[in-house]
Amino acid sequence: MGKVKKTIKSITINADLCNGCRACELACSLFHAAPRYSSSNPARSRIRIVREPLKDIYVPVYAGEYTAAECTGRTMYILDGKEYAECDFCRASCPSRNLFKEPDSGLPLKCDMCEDEPPLEEPKCVEWCLNDALIYEEREEEVDEEEVSPGDVETGVESLLDKFGLQQVLDTIARTSKS
Repeated sequence: MGKVKKTIKSITINADLCNGCRACELACSLFHAAPRYSSSNPARSRIRIVREPLKDIYVPVYAGEYTAAECTGRTMYILDGKEYAECDFCRASCPSRNLFKEPDSGLPLKCDMCEDEPPLEEPKCVEWCLNDALIYEEREEEVDEEEVSPGDVETGVESLLDKFGLQQVLDTIARTSKS
């Protein structure tokens, strides 16, 4: 397998600058509403703020990859005397919690860096972060060519089948494939 150049997009989080305003959550949920900007539902946001307002602790966490199994990590973190479970800071969408799952379909959410046509300069959460706690970065890296994996499609189809049943999914596919 050969190497290819790939643009890696990431968001660096400076938790010391986050004031917990949640503008990033709102901007993300508006951008990902259907139709776009039609409604605000923080449950659809691909970024969440872990909050402890009385201790002035705010940590932005954005959605990462889906994992089909729970992790075994049970590490506890202490910030200003309050204990946090490792799950509080985890970016994965997994079976043990509903964080980063689409509220209507149950499909896992993943940050897509607000990909759009034409491309945006930066994701909406970064654009609307009033304290510059979120920093968007792009860099070129040489990576191994990825093999095509049907895993993501299978995960989505399984979730739709669980929620709506085989017949409704087939009817929808038949109806939309005619368009």
